[in-house]
Amino acid sequence: MELALTIGYIVIALALTVVVLTQQGKNTYASSAIMGSGDTFFSKNKANTLQGKLERATAIVAVLFIVMSVVLTLFSKVGL
Repeated sequence: MELALTIGYIVIALALTVVVLTQQGKNTYASSAIMGSGDTFFSKNKANTLQGKLERATAIVAVLFIVMSVVLTLFSKVGL
């Protein structure tokens, strides 16, 4: 049981790494702020863009990572 949880934990950790690294940096939006209102259309539909989906995926995978960390800690304390 603990081996399956550890493998799942490693898969979630790799997924979190990939999702975070594929996101754009926050500095890329600074140039559009100087250019004008080019960002207003994308800010309205941000949830439908790739960046919005990556942010949602990051939040979900981060929560799974934290939950798996707690579960593995509890299993190691109990000794199952």
